[in-house]
Amino acid sequence: MTQTDTRVGSAAAGPAPGPARPFWTSRRRDQLAGYAFIAPQLLGSVVFVILPLILVLWYSLHEWNVLAGTFEFVGTDNYKALADDPNLGAVLRATGLFSIGLVVVNLGLALLLAVLLNQRLRGTILFRTLFFSPVVVSLVAWTIVWGFLLQDNGGINGLLDTVGVHGPNWLRGEGTAMVSVIVVQVFKNVGLNMVLFLAALQGVPAELYEAAEVDGASRMRQFWRITVPLISPTILLTSIITVVGSLQVFAQIAVLTQGGPGTSTTVLVYYLYQQAFQFHHFGYGATLSILLFVIVLALTVLQWQMRKRWVFHES
Repeated sequence: MTQTDTRVGSAAAGPAPGPARPFWTSRRRDQLAGYAFIAPQLLGSVVFVILPLILVLWYSLHEWNVLAGTFEFVGTDNYKALADDPNLGAVLRATGLFSIGLVVVNLGLALLLAVLLNQRLRGTILFRTLFFSPVVVSLVAWTIVWGFLLQDNGGINGLLDTVGVHGPNWLRGEGTAMVSVIVVQVFKNVGLNMVLFLAALQGVPAELYEAAEVDGASRMRQFWRITVPLISPTILLTSIITVVGSLQVFAQIAVLTQGGPGTSTTVLVYYLYQQAFQFHHFGYGATLSILLFVIVLALTVLQWQMRKRWVFHES
């Protein structure tokens, strides 16, 4: 082969390969650091959320009798029993009444308190502390104290007697038991929503109110046309939190009324507890858990989809 042919062959072979890129690059280090930061949250979600959901679904297809030590596959029998349960209608009705009452009163009172405490008046810091303090009190301790106050010879009726009014047995009356439980829960958690609304109100620019006053807008018109639209993202947040919390209430019912009188305060979570841990129908209790999950998921998705119609800056 000639010298010319050698040069042509070398050119055809291409340039010599450069040094290999190192595997441990800065980009891979950043990716590994990111995975390390999300690993605890991801592991917690798998262990405490995803895995329990799978297990609950699995248990709902079985009849598990702990006392007899049996665990039998029954397929969809528990779901058929759910559809034929004569108590389910009353339980869902009580759950709906409690949720609607709690959400309406809690959000309305929290927004009213936030508007009042947003004024530049003396003593507002003290009142903010007083209204928020029940949030950090133990739920069971708070409920036990209110249980004593609401008894037939408790503190509430004692105060009514001083003005000549004979109060009812608040926790044993058909018409007062649910109202009493709602009021106790509202007083316990209204401070949290109040703080969220207060933070949102303090973020509304004062220039908008000044411009509205120049245009002759009344205080009520300013509230509906300026305040409510600008704090609507916070209203969405608090409504989702309150709705989900209202569907998960248990301790207040267990301590105050035990679901009575009758089934007037037997909400879905307490009914689930009765079926699974009092009557030992764990398979049916798991089926009720699936129903609760579907209800919570549906209401959350519905609220999230409706945000485009009334939440400011959403399209």
